[in-house]
Amino acid sequence: MSTSLTMHEPIATRRGNWLTAALGGWGGVAGAVICLALLALIAPGALRWLIFDAVPVGTAETCRGAAGACWAFVANKTDFILFGFYPAEERWRAWLAIAVLAIAIGLTATPACWRPARIAAIWLAAVPLFLWLMGGGLGLKPVPSSAWGGLPLSLMFSLMSILAAFPLGVALALGRRSEMPLIRWLCAALVELPRGVPFLSILFMASIMLPLFLPAWMTPDKLGRAMIAFVWIAACYHCEAVRGALQSLPPGQIDAARALGLGWWKTQRLIILPQACRVALPALTNNALTFLKETSLVSVIGLYDLLGTVQAAGRDPDWLGYTIEGFVFAAALYMTGCALLSAYAGWLERRLSRA
Repeated sequence: MSTSLTMHEPIATRRGNWLTAALGGWGGVAGAVICLALLALIAPGALRWLIFDAVPVGTAETCRGAAGACWAFVANKTDFILFGFYPAEERWRAWLAIAVLAIAIGLTATPACWRPARIAAIWLAAVPLFLWLMGGGLGLKPVPSSAWGGLPLSLMFSLMSILAAFPLGVALALGRRSEMPLIRWLCAALVELPRGVPFLSILFMASIMLPLFLPAWMTPDKLGRAMIAFVWIAACYHCEAVRGALQSLPPGQIDAARALGLGWWKTQRLIILPQACRVALPALTNNALTFLKETSLVSVIGLYDLLGTVQAAGRDPDWLGYTIEGFVFAAALYMTGCALLSAYAGWLERRLSRA
């Protein structure tokens, strides 16, 4: 009886039911209508500024009388935005360094390379090659790290917040669940200290106070000190994501592993950590996205990341007043990176759910 009534429902009613179900009820429909209305209100002006009234190429004088965006600023400053104060005649090395990182990321993301030894070999080759290309030496003109900037610097901080911080975060998560009180308390202190203070304060302490505590020959340069701070903070957030996943696993699995005669290391490596990483993947992805964007904070300690180079380019007297176009360009690069990372994480979740 119910089937016949459903079959004879008016077409408009069935469409309404489908629409409300797809949008989560009438509240969702109302929200969608409001969003569409706001989009219709904003889109015409945004399109005029971004495209129709914009100046794609030219000089600063060409942009003076334009009503839209001055993309000529981005076109003229692209090299500086991407590489900062890196010597212009050596920027081919920076392009090669970016290509090295891109190849290493692509290989790491390929299932055929999902072996600890292979991943370690890829990055043990890629990182020294990147540092050699950027820093010089051994046949290349030396370039101090103070001249590094733009996209290579942002990529380096983003990757180190994953590559170096993730293993450290896993170790801290295991340490916080240790049965030995001293290890547990020490790991808790290492995690809770940076999580309880602002990110910027950690960067300032690493940049300004660390040289006061170490001899000059042991003190890394400003870039190295900022990297230490980044890795430490990222490891703390990765630790909490993995620790939450470890707590969600049933304790019976450890008992079963002990019954099979597996030791602690084999139990963690073969049984516990693979499941915990699968559970923690959404939180780890969120951490990676956060630290991809938080690389912009290094500009406050005098390092020129992607946003820092945009600000520096906007201080050119010939191009004063057009910094916003540079920020839009940088935002597009950040959005592209975040979208690619999110898409890969979604694919990885679907693959692991079928395993």
